Amino acid sequence: MRIKTSFIGLVSLVALGVQTTAVAQAQDDQITYNTHVAKIINENCVVCHREGGIGPMQLTNYEQVRPWAPLIQMKVANRQMPPYAYDHGIGIQDLEGDWRLSQDDIDSVVAWVNQGSPQGDPDVIPVAPELSDPDQWSFAGELGQPDLIVPSIAMDIPADGNDLWSKHYVPTGLTVDRCIKAVQVKPRGDAKSVVHHANSSVEALNEEGEFEQFGMLTEYAMGKWGELVPEGVCRTLPANSRVSWDIHMFPGGLGAMAQGAVIKDNVVEIGIWFHEEGYEAGESVFKQDLNLYRLSDQDDLVIAPNGYAMTQGMHSFDHPVRIDSFQPHGHLRMNAASLEVFYPETGRTEQISQISNWSATWHHSHIYDTDVAPLLPAGAVLIIKQWYDNTSANPNNPDPDVWVMGGSRTADEMTHAWIAVTHLDDEGFEKIAAERKVKEERSLAGSD
Repeated sequence: MRIKTSFIGLVSLVALGVQTTAVAQAQDDQITYNTHVAKIINENCVVCHREGGIGPMQLTNYEQVRPWAPLIQMKVANRQMPPYAYDHGIGIQDLEGDWRLSQDDIDSVVAWVNQGSPQGDPDVIPVAPELSDPDQWSFAGELGQPDLIVPSIAMDIPADGNDLWSKHYVPTGLTVDRCIKAVQVKPRGDAKSVVHHANSSVEALNEEGEFEQFGMLTEYAMGKWGELVPEGVCRTLPANSRVSWDIHMFPGGLGAMAQGAVIKDNVVEIGIWFHEEGYEAGESVFKQDLNLYRLSDQDDLVIAPNGYAMTQGMHSFDHPVRIDSFQPHGHLRMNAASLEVFYPETGRTEQISQISNWSATWHHSHIYDTDVAPLLPAGAVLIIKQWYDNTSANPNNPDPDVWVMGGSRTADEMTHAWIAVTHLDDEGFEKIAAERKVKEERSLAGSD
């Protein structure tokens, strides 16, 4: 009897041990806010969703996050948040400043909400989010403060009314030519809610001492992060130059960040980081420029009420180039864009980038990693496409029952893309191609 009791007790102890292990394993497998989700949100969401940020709610702790868990799940699963519209699995995926969540992070957030959005072990304390100044320059953490800041002339913006434009000149104060390392345009304070776009070109003195067009400096549209110029190239800002500002403002604001109030002393600033003086004199430093590539004649763009449209443009170069970034541009009816390259010698078309859920409230310059940025031989053809949806199915459409024409107003549409191009010679093209081949062979060898 004792043996039987001991045996039963042993079995009970073993069963209890198995059960305890199973519970512990289940706890280990459970995704909680403290163990998984806080890190994801703090690193990707809090930059906007915090006090003073542009997000519509604060997400800096569990108490703030929990009520919004179902909405967060939906937005994350649909890749609507973080707001970086760039298709997965199509074309080049290695980008600088890519806000997209990894699939593992998406799966974690979805599973967490499906499990009831638990907070988890209170002894596990998530690392607090880094809350920098919401008006801080994008590249300040890596590059410090800009070497040069060029502000626009201040302008008051009413709470409602028609689109406004401000076009004026501001001297740079440079006394020598400099090569740009990075550039960002940043509306100051509440101005970010009413600045639709801000184009800035450069004028330089010619031999007669008169200002003439030198080239594009940068382009800003709502939500844009900034531009990084790759190593080994120079986007030049010349000495004794001036910035030609072309700022488009939309009274009342546009999108979720709109204030709907008078904005006093609206100022837009350009922050520029430079390479050291003499950088452009180094070996294999090629010129880079940023240009507007038009898809079709804007006067020909007509979108019928409750209708659709598509535009397409092509461009080729008589010398080798590298495509460094791609930024499609449109207004409220545009909803998709793509970039392709056609190679006439082989008849092959290569997909470079696809944006299938484009929105005017978040413009991005998709900056390609230099190891994979499209390398085009002379004669290769860029093919740029954009699509427009003037129906009620487009959530950004203010009125599907009107004709929409090409034009500069917010209610009009545009059909162009901003593309940064490094201009190469044959020797430079072959050198970059050879370097990539060596890296690829090393990568393949390392994976054996």
